Amino acid sequence: MRMKIITLFILSIFIIGGYAQKTQKTVYGVAFYNMENLFDTINNNGKYDEEFSPQGSRQWNGKKYWQKQYNMAYAISQMANKYIPDGPAIIGLCEIENINVIKDLVNQIPIKVQKYQIVHYDSPDKRGVDVGLIYNPKYFKVLHSNSHTLVLPDRPSFKTRDQLVVTGLLGGEKISIIVNHWPSRLGGERASSFLREAAAALTLHIADSLLNEDPNAGVIIMGDMNDDPDNKSVRDVLGAKKKISEVPENGFYNPFWQLIDKGIGSLAYDGKWNLFDQIIVSKNLLDNKKGLDFWRAEIFNAPFLTNRSGDYKGYPKRTFSGGVFLNGYSDHFPTIIYLTKSILKNQ
Repeated sequence: MRMKIITLFILSIFIIGGYAQKTQKTVYGVAFYNMENLFDTINNNGKYDEEFSPQGSRQWNGKKYWQKQYNMAYAISQMANKYIPDGPAIIGLCEIENINVIKDLVNQIPIKVQKYQIVHYDSPDKRGVDVGLIYNPKYFKVLHSNSHTLVLPDRPSFKTRDQLVVTGLLGGEKISIIVNHWPSRLGGERASSFLREAAAALTLHIADSLLNEDPNAGVIIMGDMNDDPDNKSVRDVLGAKKKISEVPENGFYNPFWQLIDKGIGSLAYDGKWNLFDQIIVSKNLLDNKKGLDFWRAEIFNAPFLTNRSGDYKGYPKRTFSGGVFLNGYSDHFPTIIYLTKSILKNQ
């Protein structure tokens, strides 16, 4: 794999001070991937962890674990393309059990050469799953990170995944990433909506604080929201807009809204596509001539990640189905956005 970033050449020449200058754009990929129960084989969380142990219902042993690890690393490696030949510079993760499974992931052969580094904090989630972030230090430098717990005063026993905040320099430009895995739809979409609305309010509070601290630094909100772009939590509480023209000052743009409107999703259930896996950008990353600039968004639904036949044709090829080990990947497709940075070079 070529160890360099592809540079896009913009077909415009400027004459400045007697010198011809050409605008070039460097491209960076920022991705999110729900790893679908990336558990180790050790039962250290009682009944919540039992199924992912050799004695559990899934007979989760070393062989299956390492097959899963290789598969997930291979999927990440295949996100490399002509714009980002080294793959994404930053990848947010969810449904990972602990830092050790992330260490095993980044040391898998398909992505080991990238030398991905890790940011991770343990969450209080009852199932023992966390969010995390891996990054290629060639392109991203971490300045600081922290973790935020969602607290519901009227539900003191409620526990879910923390929200991870990582601030750093991407291509020399300051940016913050908030990695989420909002509460599930257990009990029904409507009955559980208030939990995701509370999570969205926390995310908005974090994002607003980051923008108040540095209005010029971009903010990226990513994660498995367990809601679609047009659900109340994302649309109203977070206020992420469908169109760039609708985004207010210090507001947010959700490029995945238009994809789900076209019937393109990141996961499917009961014959219906959803797009829970979203990457949302702050206004200062839109049409930004001086720093990082949002370019495009996509769902990485490559054929090898997809069931090619049967009742679930077209769905993501997951690890298990009906208790049967499929040696697949995840029940979610990864999502990715591309950011560009303009550079003027003398001719």
